[in-house]
Amino acid sequence: MPTIGEVYNNALRIAKEKGLLSADIRILIAFDEGLREQIDVIYSRDKEMKNPVIFSEQLERLAKGEPVEYIIKEATFLDRKLFVDPRVLIPRGETEELVATITEKIGDYYDPRNYLCAADIGTGSGAIAIALKDAFPNWIIMASDISKDAIEVAKINIGRTGLSIQTFEGDALQPFIDNHINLDIIVSNPPYILNKEDAQPSVRDYEPAPALWLDKAKSVYEAIFRDCHLVKKGSLTMVFEISPDLVPWLTDLMKKHLKDYHYEFVKDLNQNNRFLFVVCD
Repeated sequence: MPTIGEVYNNALRIAKEKGLLSADIRILIAFDEGLREQIDVIYSRDKEMKNPVIFSEQLERLAKGEPVEYIIKEATFLDRKLFVDPRVLIPRGETEELVATITEKIGDYYDPRNYLCAADIGTGSGAIAIALKDAFPNWIIMASDISKDAIEVAKINIGRTGLSIQTFEGDALQPFIDNHINLDIIVSNPPYILNKEDAQPSVRDYEPAPALWLDKAKSVYEAIFRDCHLVKKGSLTMVFEISPDLVPWLTDLMKKHLKDYHYEFVKDLNQNNRFLFVVCD
């Protein structure tokens, strides 16, 4: 059997030819060999590789553009490793920032030690709901998605954590309206890409289209703004991940549907308007 170092070096040559990321090569090897971290691939380079045939097949899939997370069916989100497959989006760094920004700013609106009721709308893999429950154990966390397939994936991840998070299948706020559930906080990372050419080929070709592309005629943003008064029991805080080019449109939507509100667009680490905080008094 070849050593891990031999396989890794050969894969790096292929990666250079195909334009692949060396980090994705290390992720594959670490996963296949049961190594905890990418750096362990380097430290273990003299060890015999256990599964070179499996890795070779995975490398072929990677070279065709398939995301490494779908190949190994795992994505890291904050401190959690989540199950993912093509039924759900791969959680990304911007959404980690969303959760981090909530933890930093929520004290401006509530005492976060209280028993607040929060819903993750369009939960996908369940990443946001799980991260919020990790950060705020006292909160009642619920998660919903219009996709039955996505809810199945979210349930897998929630089940693995052992956290208490209730899931609902349905569009935007409808499950909470139907079940007469009042909310303090709404968090959502809805579809927000307008131009398909703005997305990388691996995203366009492999990730679920309904979770990617924004249709302004029937957007989750507008549905939430339109119906949020039906789940509001007091002050309601809504937090969204957005595309920077949606700022004028979202501002107009808020004016159209909301009353007695104030809002703030918050920049991400790249200084782009990436998050929207809305408070309805």
